[in-house]
Amino acid sequence: MKPYAESCEQNRDPILAVLKEAFAERRRVLEIASGTGQHAVYFGQALPHLTWQTSELPENHAGIQAWLDEARLANVLAPLAIDVNAAQWPVESVDAIFNANTVHIVAWPAVERLFAGIGRVLEAGGIVCLYGPFNYGGQFTSESNARFDVWLKSRDPNSGVRDFEALDRLAQAQGLSLLQDVAMPSNNRTLIWRRGF
Repeated sequence: MKPYAESCEQNRDPILAVLKEAFAERRRVLEIASGTGQHAVYFGQALPHLTWQTSELPENHAGIQAWLDEARLANVLAPLAIDVNAAQWPVESVDAIFNANTVHIVAWPAVERLFAGIGRVLEAGGIVCLYGPFNYGGQFTSESNARFDVWLKSRDPNSGVRDFEALDRLAQAQGLSLLQDVAMPSNNRTLIWRRGF
């Protein structure tokens, strides 16, 4: 049975609208933390010019593969085993990276390692799109995000809605410059960075 996340159904079209522009001239996308696999199938079908490389922890591969087996898309690849904490990822290079709803789930050291990994595999001129809820100047952008942060910390005190400024510092340390900060439904954002040449 395929795993299913209602949030993927709700946010996929607004995210796709951003990716159509951001990834228009990209070729190979690494999706970090593909989750259920729903996004990969939807975006891969809508963006056939891309080779979409899924990745996840090994225990989540079967669920992603179930979605891929049903969709049978030649441009969406079976998941690689990627732990953002690992010193090496099984990827040589890509010219785009997509991640949704991860940085508020994992502990901050894992967020730092995520950006370090991006720095290892993203080509010069490559694009990063990061989707999720973010704070600005240490302030929540909505009451719902503040409540979400409380819920996250009740599950894991090391998680929580991250500050945009802290994420941008990590990005800059990897040679990434912010291109766009796009408002999304449900008080989320998509942050888009480009790596310098």
